[in-house]
Amino acid sequence: QVQLVESGGGLVQAGGSLRLSCAASGRTVSNYPMGWFRQAPGKEREFVGAVTWNGGATYYADSVQGRFTISRDNAKNTLYLQMNSLKPEDTAVYYCAASHRTDFMSYIIYTGTYDYWGQGTQVTVSS
Repeated sequence: QVQLVESGGGLVQAGGSLRLSCAASGRTVSNYPMGWFRQAPGKEREFVGAVTWNGGATYYADSVQGRFTISRDNAKNTLYLQMNSLKPEDTAVYYCAASHRTDFMSYIIYTGTYDYWGQGTQVTVSS
């Protein structure tokens, strides 16, 4: 089993930055593609971005493209999300997730693609 724990959330002013971390334990995730999702109050959980198992490729939702960057350190079993130029509409609970599907690339934006989830970390952006 894989346990994922997010950290780094908080309150930030619009235009500011935050870096989220997702630490994995119980099993290495170094060969798993991983992703970030977010869920705002009253809305469905939505795809933010994803990264291949070796960090060789990243994918982002249009809403965060150019502002957010995903990276991973497989030696530390940790996934990161650097968020810059934050906007009030980025306010949400952010979740990391890992997948062991071999057809991951075809379904990266769907929550059902991911097998393991963290508990989430709150990000609040004030205007």
